[in-house]
Amino acid sequence: MNSHLLHREIQEFINTNLDTNITSLLFKGITFPSIETKEMIEQIEAKKRCKTKLPSWFSTKEIYYPNKLNIEQTSSETTAKHKASLLKGNTIIDITGGFGVDCYYFSKHFKQVFHCEINEQLSQIVAHNYKQLQVGNIKTIAQDGLSSLKNMEATFDWIYIDPSRRHDSKGKVFFLKDCLPNVPEHLNLLFNKASNVLIKTSPLLDISIGLKELEYVKTIHIIAVNNEVKELLWVLEKDYKGNVSIETCNIKKKSKQIFTFSLNEEVSANSNYCLPLDYLYEPNAAIMKSGAFHTIAKKLDVLKLHPNSHLYTTETLIDFPGRVFNIEKVMPYNKKILKKEGIAKANIATRNFPESVEQIRKKHKIKDGGDVYLFFTTDLDNNKIVIQTKKVA
Repeated sequence: MNSHLLHREIQEFINTNLDTNITSLLFKGITFPSIETKEMIEQIEAKKRCKTKLPSWFSTKEIYYPNKLNIEQTSSETTAKHKASLLKGNTIIDITGGFGVDCYYFSKHFKQVFHCEINEQLSQIVAHNYKQLQVGNIKTIAQDGLSSLKNMEATFDWIYIDPSRRHDSKGKVFFLKDCLPNVPEHLNLLFNKASNVLIKTSPLLDISIGLKELEYVKTIHIIAVNNEVKELLWVLEKDYKGNVSIETCNIKKKSKQIFTFSLNEEVSANSNYCLPLDYLYEPNAAIMKSGAFHTIAKKLDVLKLHPNSHLYTTETLIDFPGRVFNIEKVMPYNKKILKKEGIAKANIATRNFPESVEQIRKKHKIKDGGDVYLFFTTDLDNNKIVIQTKKVA
């Protein structure tokens, strides 16, 4: 950690050049005797990435930034804030601390937070930034998290783990057994130190595979931001043997779409089917990831178009956790019929349909955009159809 980077004139240079082309900067040259060009570029690139992802860090003076990979791998403030709201207690230890965003928000819900980071320089950076952010209840430990746990006599209310998904020989990985640390292999140690464990995994991890790899899973949280799944969170409780609850959350600009169900509910639920009526519903990405295709139909009293389409319909408008459309027209999938409609511009989505969006656009010469939304799908009679809709505000 080069403290010269925090000097006033250096900070002014970084802030002035956040939107400057990096190649142009390198061509001009950066002439600060105490700073290497690489270090300066690293600070500029990392801070720029934080503008929307970590606005509290971006707007705080004299924040020291690690390399951009650490910024890419860290939780956003949006997900960290939601994650922390799910927990409470006196003590929590994060054994894979990283840039410390999760711990910052944990500190608002726990009396004492422990941040473990094996990279000594990154640990120093985090400690410095917590001072700038005026956080006083986080202890930073520059040590491997599992080793810290083994050496501590203390126990905790919660242990938090965000395993690294970069494997030395396998590259980017998703299975928990391939991540570092290997959580399934160390569950006994974790439960010797805490009764509750929270694990963050890749949004690409298949839920059924995660359930096979882990024991004592009580709740799975699926967090999406603006309809893009960002995190899977696994709540493990020591010796828990009950039904697994799944809580989906799609965080929007001014609201959250929440839908909760249990795995047993989905197994026992059945959907009713119908041809498209007056309104069309598309579940948000968190629900799609959860697989609650029958439970949502049962709980919200909506009708499914087809067992594999995952689109729903009703005669009257309801509040639905996803996109809602007014159905204007339903057409058989036919090139002549589409051509006759004269739709030159539309938003296109496919569900349970043999052609991709790209193929459809090319085949029917439909440009992207506008107020029209076309759903290419299959109805309950296995007919290929096109549903013309407009979004409900």
